[in-house]
Amino acid sequence: MSETKTVAPKIGKDARYFEELNPGDSWVSPRRTITETDIVNFAAMTGDHNPIHTDEEFAKTTIFGGRILHGPAGFAIATGLESRLGIKEGTAIAFLGMNWDLKGPIKIGDTIHVEEKVTGKRESKKPTQGLVFFHVQLVNQRGEVVQEGEWKLLMMRKPA
Repeated sequence: MSETKTVAPKIGKDARYFEELNPGDSWVSPRRTITETDIVNFAAMTGDHNPIHTDEEFAKTTIFGGRILHGPAGFAIATGLESRLGIKEGTAIAFLGMNWDLKGPIKIGDTIHVEEKVTGKRESKKPTQGLVFFHVQLVNQRGEVVQEGEWKLLMMRKPA
């Protein structure tokens, strides 16, 4: 019979526990430039080949004047940029939900980053965890907020 071993999560050097996250705390992520490959890969992965994303000649006739990144791809990239901050590495238990608004297009060549702020937190029923609310903005190189919303995460409390 084999034994089941519990492995403690690896906590990142910049990770924060529930107690260490307070309303007003904020961070800015590294930047990333959107490429045609991002659009092609997301279309292939999801099967969403809407011509606004995949047909340059069609997209030129739209209000955007060219192809744009899929809205959900913007959110997905925001999660990756935000993870590079390391504040939840090993201390986030679960992503519980979000309210997310698409405010403007993300085009090939746009350079985007995440601006994140703790807006609130709440105790949970379990003494080892708590709920933290983050306002997250995806911002382009012109300082325009192209996507934003609130993310709700279940975070670990500091071990006793």
